[in-house]
Amino acid sequence: MKTTIIIPTYNEGENLPKIAAAVLSLPVPDLNILVVDDASPDGTGELAESLGREWNGRVRVLHRSGKLGLGTAYIQGFQECLARGDEAIGQMDADFSHPPEKILGLMDALEQCDVAVGSRYVPGGSLDLEWPLWRKFLSAFGNFYARTILGLPIRDVTGGFRLWRAATLAAMPLDNVRSNGYVFQVEMAYVAHRLGFTCQEIPIYFAERRLGTSKMSLRIQIEAALRVWSLPGRYRDLK
Repeated sequence: MKTTIIIPTYNEGENLPKIAAAVLSLPVPDLNILVVDDASPDGTGELAESLGREWNGRVRVLHRSGKLGLGTAYIQGFQECLARGDEAIGQMDADFSHPPEKILGLMDALEQCDVAVGSRYVPGGSLDLEWPLWRKFLSAFGNFYARTILGLPIRDVTGGFRLWRAATLAAMPLDNVRSNGYVFQVEMAYVAHRLGFTCQEIPIYFAERRLGTSKMSLRIQIEAALRVWSLPGRYRDLK
C-alpha cells in the first residue's frame, strides 16, 4: 500500500534525521514521511526540507505558523495524505519512543483490520524499564480511566503509534475532532469504535526519549482527564 507516516515536530532537530533514516530504510515499497512542523525555533522545518531532497522526495513537510498542538497537526496531516491518495496513514513520534521497525508489524496487522495500534498494554508490550513506578502507574491508570469511561475494547487508548487505512480516516468526521495533547488519541479511538471500525494491537516497547525535550505538561494531563467525560455526549448521534 502507498503509505505515509506522519511525524509532528516541535524542536526535534536532533531526532528527525535519525528517525527519518530508520523509517525510510525499512524494506517497504512506497513508504514516505510527512513532517508537520510547528515553526520550530531550532530549524526542524528547514531540516525536514533538506531531508526531502536527500531522500528524493520521500520526506514531505507541512509548515505551520506556530505551536498549534498535536491534534490539529495530525488532522491537517491526515487531510493532506488523503488528498494525495495515500492508502495507509501512520502516526508516530520523532523521538524513538515508538520503535520504527514495528511499522512492519502494523502493516501486517492492517491487512486484517481498520486501524493497527502499537500497544504498551497487550502481552509482550511494556514501558521504559527505567521509568519510576509512579510514572508507570499514571500511564496505566490514564489508559484504564479513559477505556472504562468510554467502554473501549482496545488496551492502549492513549498511545500515539498507529496505522490507519485511508478509507477509515476518510469515513471519520475529522473536522469535528477538537482535542489536543494525548487525549486526541483517545478521541480518535472512540470515534473509530463508535463507527464500528476494527482495531488490532501489536506489542511494543515504549522507550523514553533520549534527545530533546518532552512536550507533556500538566495542562495537557488536565485536558485529557476532563475531556474524556465530554466525548460520549459529543458523539452520541454518531453511527
